[in-house]
Parts: sequence; structure tokens; C-alpha cells
Amino acid sequence: MKIAWFCIPAHGHTNPTLGLVKKLTEAGHQIWYFSFEEFREKIERAGAVFVGCDKYDFEMEDKENADRVGKDKVFATELLVSSTLALDEMTTRMIGEIRPDVVVADSVAYWGKLAAMKHGLPYVSSTTTFAFNRYSAKYMQESVWDIARMLIAMPRINKQLNRLREKGYPVKSLLDIVQNDNDTNTIVYTSRYFQPCAETFSDRYHFIGPSIRPVTDPVEKTSDKTVYISMGTINQNRQFYRNCIDVLSQTGWQVIISMGTNTDSFDDLPENIQVHESVDQMAVLSIADAFVTHCGMNSASEGLYYGVPLVLFPQTPEQDAVAKRTEELGAGFRLKSISGMDILDALTTVINEPQYKAAAEQISGSFKNCGGADEAKDFLEQIVTQS
Repeated sequence: MKIAWFCIPAHGHTNPTLGLVKKLTEAGHQIWYFSFEEFREKIERAGAVFVGCDKYDFEMEDKENADRVGKDKVFATELLVSSTLALDEMTTRMIGEIRPDVVVADSVAYWGKLAAMKHGLPYVSSTTTFAFNRYSAKYMQESVWDIARMLIAMPRINKQLNRLREKGYPVKSLLDIVQNDNDTNTIVYTSRYFQPCAETFSDRYHFIGPSIRPVTDPVEKTSDKTVYISMGTINQNRQFYRNCIDVLSQTGWQVIISMGTNTDSFDDLPENIQVHESVDQMAVLSIADAFVTHCGMNSASEGLYYGVPLVLFPQTPEQDAVAKRTEELGAGFRLKSISGMDILDALTTVINEPQYKAAAEQISGSFKNCGGADEAKDFLEQIVTQS
């Protein structure tokens, strides 16, 4: 089987796919993975052929553009179309050379889905967030004003879609690009139990569980209670970290903070608190009793996999959806503010009230009972056999 695989330039969307990529290549399948230089090493280590997209005028890579995409649908559509057309000549040539049996694309790497549409190839969505349909979309509810702005913007959006049609992409509407339905073959890296409204998705949706890498650098547990704090690579709210350090220095807990490149921001740390640029997150979570998290899908899933209750501090609508679902299932407590007392109260709650740990363990069990990369491999092989 030959697979053309497309992903966006983001660790959180690339990393979950690599276990499946490795499983497929070890089974003798060939994968051409369209991505960006930053991810080359880990993609090649998984056995795929790396296809670089960096040298093309690919505006989706720009951080400032990424921030604006969520707020301006006309701009988002223009960016999507421009990026697809920037890659068009290369992807058309490569697909002609590879002659793939199937296209797998991240659920927001829309240029991959469009390439499958243009070349009449079977398409599989690789969904590293929750799967969203009209039922589960309530977890990222748009306001009436958002919908109104979308309707006003439709003529300008259609103008952008005409640019795709002129290049042979059979696009009728924006929904053709951005929306999957129950006929869309989809791999979702979570469990049916954790997925909101799972009963509304067809059997074309395979919930294979999160991709959890093994511990590589074990961490010693030095206290009865261990707290892990990580807000991902983007959030650098100095006051939040300062408040964590100040209030948790008064506890006897072992506190491990991973905060990116600002590790020199805090001097004279108390003995019970360590601040790192990065850590082996699996190693820390394997000994943690509570995890303060921004609720990125990967981080939250990793914490819950180890049965660690979460203190929820989402920063984006997507992260808020993860927080809402974790709250619903009883495995997390939402941080009310970044004040020291609220931080301490949230941590004390999830550590001392046993129902949070029990709920996290239940989600962990659902992850461990999923079919994983083996199920996804069989699913892809079946699609190719039937097409």
C-alpha cells in the first residue's frame, strides 16, 4: 500500500500520527509524508519518506497568520486557498509519481483533502482533536454573531473558492473542505468514551486511543505528592508561573514546571520546585498526583492515560472543548483564576477528593482498551482493498 500523508506544521498534530506511521512502514507499506523541515527527523525515524513543503509560499506556517485564522473566516479561507495553490504543482507532480492508493490528511490539513478530491483518491481524515459534527460542535459553540459574520462573508469566501475550481478542485462550498460527515473514513486518536457525543458517529470513525510513547528518562518521586505544571510551548504568562511558585513553595509537594525557553526567569527557587525548559512528560506524569494543563488534546490525554486528575486552564476554544469533556467525566477541576489561592484550591481539590482520581482512571482504562495503531492499520488496509 502506498500512502500520501499530509499534516500541518504543528507538533500536536504530527506526534500522534508517528506510532501509526511506524506500524505501517514496519508492515511493508510505503508512506510519503508531506510536512515541514522541523519535523523531518521524527518522520524519517518512523520510516516514512519526508516530502518538504517549506520552500513553497505556504502562509499557514506563519504564527501571526495562525492566530488570525480562528477569528476571521474570510482570511482563513484565503489562506487555505493560497496555501493549497502554492503546493498544487508539487503535490500534483508527486501524486503522479507516487500513484498512492490512499491519501491520509490531518483534519485541518485541508490541502491534503483537496488533493484527494482533485485526483479522485480515497481519503482518510487523521483527527488529533475530538471529532466534530453538529452534535459535538456544541463543545466549541459559536455565537449568533459568529454565524452572522460568516453569512455576510460568504460572497468573498466563494470568490476564493473559485480560485480552487479554476485549478481543477471540485469544490462546491466551504463545507466540502472543512466538514467531515459520517461517510468520511476517519481515524481519531482518542477513545469513544472520551469523545463527546460518540454515539452520533458512524462505524467509519475509528477511535484508536491516544498515541503514548514510552518513558525514556525516568524521574524520581521525592515527595508524597507530585504536581506537574505545563501550559504547552505557547503560553508564557509569567505571572501565572510566579503565582504557582509562590503558593506551592509553602507546601511539601514536589512541583515540576515545564515552561519552554523562559527557564532563567525565576531565581532562588525553593527546594521543592523545579523549573525546566522541557521534561520527559511521560516520565513526570507517571509519578504525578495532579497536572495543571492548558488542555491541549495530547497533554490532557497523556495525563489521563496515567490516571492523573487535571487542573484545567484552557487557552483556546479547542482546548476549552477538552476541558469541558474532562469536567463532564469528573476527571478535572477548572482553574477559576491565576491567583495563588485559586491555584492551591484547585490542586488540593483534585488531590484530596478521590472521585477525581477514580474518574481519571476510568478514562485511562478506556484509552488502554482501544485498538491503537493495529486497528488503524487494518482499517487503512481494508479501505485500499475495497477501493
